[in-house]
Amino acid sequence: MSQERQLNLVARWEKDKEQQAAQHLQQAEHYWQQQKQKLASLQAYRVSYLNDIQSKGQQGLKAQSFNQHQAFLSKLDKACEQQMHAIAKARLVADQRRKMWLEQQKKRRAVESLLERKAQQRLYKEQRAEQAMLDEIATQRFIRGQL
Repeated sequence: MSQERQLNLVARWEKDKEQQAAQHLQQAEHYWQQQKQKLASLQAYRVSYLNDIQSKGQQGLKAQSFNQHQAFLSKLDKACEQQMHAIAKARLVADQRRKMWLEQQKKRRAVESLLERKAQQRLYKEQRAEQAMLDEIATQRFIRGQL
């Protein structure tokens, strides 16, 4: 019984670790989605800014103003590039956490499978003992009936 109790404790521990891994995975995927949304916002702002510059350009821009707009567009492009790197890194982290969660899920299932096998073995032993006892009672009745 002590071994079964220990296995139950291990199973509970593995289940807690799996839940924690699932929570970490969910957080990583949420962060990844946030980073993708930031990139989409940056890109939308860049397109809007570019359209604004084009409309101003049709009315005529001074060279200095044009250079400032070009410099700002360059900064927006760099920000988009950095955001793409952040997305790639967030995706990598989410993939790693998914792998960790799946591994932990395997561990939990293995312990639960062992617990189930142990319970089946115990039940089988109990049934054999009960059958042996019933056989003994039947034998005793038969002997008493013969006497």
